[in-house]
Amino acid sequence: MADKIVIKGANEHNLQHIDLEIPRDKLVVITGVSGSGKSTLAFDTLYAEGQRRYVESLSAYARQFLEQMDKPDVESIEGLSPAISIEQKTTSKNPRSTVGTVTEIYDYLRLLFARVGRIHCHSCGEEIASWTVQQMVDRIMKLPEKTRLLLLAPIVRGRKGEYRKELRQLQAEGFVRIRIDGEMYELGEKIVLDKNKKHTLEVVVDRLVVKEGIEGRLADSLETALRLADGVVRVEEPGGESSLYSEQHSCAECGISYPEITPRMFSFNNPYGACPDCAGLGTRLYFDAEEVVPNPDLSLREGAIAPWETRTGFYYHQLLEALADHYKFDINTPFRELPERLRKILMHGSGKEEVRFFFDQGGRRHFYDKVFEGVIPNLERRYHETDSDRVRENLGHFMNVMPCPTCNGARLRKESLFVRVGGKNIQEICAFSILEAEQYFSELQLADKELEIGRRILKEIRERLSFLSYVGLDYLSLDRSSGTLSGGEGQRIRLATQVGSSLVGVLYILDEPSIGLHQRDNRRLLETLKRLRDLGNTVLVVEHDEETILEADQVIDMGPGAGVHGGHVVSQGTPREILDDPASLTGRYLSGSLTIPLPAERRTSERMLQIRGARENNLQGVDANIPLGVMTCVTGVSGSGKSTLVIDTLFKTLSQRLYRSREKAGKVDEILGVELLDKVVDIDQSPIGRTPRSNPATYTGLFTDIRDQFTQLPEAKLRGYKAGRFSFNVKGGRCEACQGEGILKIEMHFLPDVYVQCEVCKGARYNRETLEVRYKGQNIAEVLDMTVNQALKFFENIPRIRNKLEMVRDVGLGYIKLGQSATTLSGGEAQRVKLAKELGKRATGRTIYILDEPTTGLHFADIQKLLDVLQRLVETGNTVVIIEHNLDVIKTADHLIDLGPEGGSRGGQIVASGTPEEVARNTASFTGRYLRPYLNL
Repeated sequence: MADKIVIKGANEHNLQHIDLEIPRDKLVVITGVSGSGKSTLAFDTLYAEGQRRYVESLSAYARQFLEQMDKPDVESIEGLSPAISIEQKTTSKNPRSTVGTVTEIYDYLRLLFARVGRIHCHSCGEEIASWTVQQMVDRIMKLPEKTRLLLLAPIVRGRKGEYRKELRQLQAEGFVRIRIDGEMYELGEKIVLDKNKKHTLEVVVDRLVVKEGIEGRLADSLETALRLADGVVRVEEPGGESSLYSEQHSCAECGISYPEITPRMFSFNNPYGACPDCAGLGTRLYFDAEEVVPNPDLSLREGAIAPWETRTGFYYHQLLEALADHYKFDINTPFRELPERLRKILMHGSGKEEVRFFFDQGGRRHFYDKVFEGVIPNLERRYHETDSDRVRENLGHFMNVMPCPTCNGARLRKESLFVRVGGKNIQEICAFSILEAEQYFSELQLADKELEIGRRILKEIRERLSFLSYVGLDYLSLDRSSGTLSGGEGQRIRLATQVGSSLVGVLYILDEPSIGLHQRDNRRLLETLKRLRDLGNTVLVVEHDEETILEADQVIDMGPGAGVHGGHVVSQGTPREILDDPASLTGRYLSGSLTIPLPAERRTSERMLQIRGARENNLQGVDANIPLGVMTCVTGVSGSGKSTLVIDTLFKTLSQRLYRSREKAGKVDEILGVELLDKVVDIDQSPIGRTPRSNPATYTGLFTDIRDQFTQLPEAKLRGYKAGRFSFNVKGGRCEACQGEGILKIEMHFLPDVYVQCEVCKGARYNRETLEVRYKGQNIAEVLDMTVNQALKFFENIPRIRNKLEMVRDVGLGYIKLGQSATTLSGGEAQRVKLAKELGKRATGRTIYILDEPTTGLHFADIQKLLDVLQRLVETGNTVVIIEHNLDVIKTADHLIDLGPEGGSRGGQIVASGTPEEVARNTASFTGRYLRPYLNL
């Protein structure tokens, strides 16, 4: 196979017809400023073509089930391997997806427990031994004399199929009756089963009456049943009492028999393994009294019961008045001061006691007597009876999640939890952190036979655990829900899974794997990437991290600018060659000729936001002081509790206090100093819009001003056009052929959908009449096609538009187009559009801005622009709190809070706090250790 991937004439998005050769079986880093075309080259060109070629090699039938990539705009790509993309996105939000299932460790655990697990009785706890036919006979003969029995052989249990052959075979063997899904049938009649439904088939082997002398017949019948049903027989009494006997798994003491132990018994996604009450989710939704009465200082009249404060609230107020009259209490008394008994009646109902209620109709008051349902039972009934998603969503605000009371959050049925390996059940092992699980399996002692059976399974489990530990995730537990992982954690989990799969000859494409990773853990990540390469794979990494760039076999520097000013390969070669190339902006930062300067002085503040006793997740009663009016960085190794402290505790509590948000905040004793703030803003990297109709102009409010400007034109006034005429989202001014999309989608079924330009408006999105209105020679469609920098010149004499454009330019987004679809913006770009919008608002000086890793996707040059913007926010009196690992940002902060010392249960404490210089001198701080060279200490 060729030793290079050769790309010719790549024009996708902003790529400028580039020709490029990428060495195979090497670690290659693509870097460059934001918007220079890195992701376009890696994901939209190389990955898209590699995936498309693979999918096209499959049958038309298989292709319809797979996502099909569009063919990228490139003349040719030679030497391309099958491509696997590991992107910077959160893993599945499915509540059934866990770290164990994503990494496939749970699949191997299920197999291990099915093959070498020891079964224990869930009644007496004794280890279960197998039953012989003689033991079964003795047990049955202990039943009262004249007890009628039915001996059944369960030949099929919960499997799909028609089973014609089996039914014919049973009839041929002389059996007369069979019970199918609980209904009795004669084998002689015509039995038709739905092959798509699961069925249980139990053959009637014998019908007996317990009395002396039947032992021989009973033993023969049991042997027949055991032969038919692979060692299982059901003995049923007329009252429905049923015992399942097994030659393999039954408790001799209690008579409790186990079904055959199979891997599906340990799957919480299968009805045979899942807890029947929570269907394998491990949690139950319930109406929380604290959410129903969020402010107990309010009286019932003032609306203490939040869900009853609706348009239909008048009906509920009449109920409360009747209750106040019946139980002799004042409806104006704060809920907190009502007697405990009354609060209980209000929440859970009056039991059997009837209350006289009333309603007014036709000028008369009508009375009726009935028991009071209670607020919580009322909400539960409405939640389960309604067919409206909206009603269910509204009621969901008053619900909380609790562990399932049946399985205590273990997700599995009790039979599955009484199978043990090394004295532990499968849930106890999944609750371990990766580090604890590694230790458990390294010390696990098994009998010789079990060791022989489980050797290969244990090897796979140990390897996968070591890979997870190696990429810095040893603090995660196997039962941690995938939806709670950060983007960086999710990406490194998928990376560890790929290393574990040991594929060869693959092109791996990764998007900033160092995000969310402390410098201490970076070295292990690099070793993992090199291990992937050494297996015989090409590893292509889009990355800005200095250490990763310097460790690469080859670096491709994209640029020189962003958007239309980018799309070229500025420099390519070894890291040393990049450092020596004056044309490479990356090289100049790496060599030290360009740097992000230290601030001339650190700001200080006497005013503090004081967090006391934060205990959410792994936080261990943290007390933290956040100075107001300065820039604070929260640092620490992965999993140390940064996001829990800043997002789950600080942001959500402030949202509750300032905006009466219903989102559940992390456990904390108190937060002092909230009265010094009037706004809290979380600027994250989520998209600014989920549809192609959303764009930077609409999000920042620019589009409103631009449309208003067009309505002021003489031509628009003459025609009577209002602002709506210049919107592509509503009828009137938009092109109705494409409904303002500018493109038409043609479904191709077995091929990727084709998007073609609308023939009527030629992609302009507006109808001909609207486009006839021009400002300075440009129509509304041409204005939306301008970059921010072009629009700045165009609208330089209109202050309200110019000011907003300057904000977007100042955050480093001068290259994006005003009408660019929000779905094409990267996470870093979306975050900076949000920053630009905040900059444009009138400063109150009492706002706290919270940012989680804002340097994601940012080049050294872009970080400088971001810092300039953040410093502007602080200079107007606002407070900025950043979760960050990037040392260039950390060194410019006024105050640091360093969490640790480790991740998971070994973290959640403040290791150091103070100025960057103070933290750098703290020997206990890992962050301080790496920060010293940046501060020249």
